[in-house]
Amino acid sequence: MEKYFYHVVTEKPMYVGQHIVFDENHHNGVWQRVNEKIDIVCDIYNNPKKYKDIELEHHTSVALRELTLEQVRVEKYPNYPSRMACLYVSKTLEEAEKWFDYFVSLGRPTFQIVKLQVNGNMFYGDAENCFDGKLSEKENLILAEKYWKNEDFNESSIIEMLVDGDIEVVEIVKG
Repeated sequence: MEKYFYHVVTEKPMYVGQHIVFDENHHNGVWQRVNEKIDIVCDIYNNPKKYKDIELEHHTSVALRELTLEQVRVEKYPNYPSRMACLYVSKTLEEAEKWFDYFVSLGRPTFQIVKLQVNGNMFYGDAENCFDGKLSEKENLILAEKYWKNEDFNESSIIEMLVDGDIEVVEIVKG
């Protein structure tokens, strides 16, 4: 089923007619950054005491989170897009504008807002349930289940939308 969403472009500018595909063979930048940390994640889970007094580097914490989120998604929510093979989008232009302004405030290179036609799966959730990875695999699994269950979603939630499949840029809205 085709749907329309908005995306804040931060990596490099997009163009009308551009197609992006995300599936089990086409991944996003999160996948690459996470896979660079596989060895340390395995070491943390196998030797947690070694890390108990060490502050985890940001990308290591992200890898602990994302690998656990992917494990729970595959096991219990296989129809949702993988966070490592998706595009993060907004349902409305107003939401996209807020993300655009937020990225600019962080100093992140922010180029455009584009309107997309999506033929794929989607997940609409609360970004506040996205957690910092912990040393405990069990704790990460509990937090990952909470993220995908999405039970606490309400009007004040910070909306996070993931889409996969065939994605086409149909309009440059801003930029």
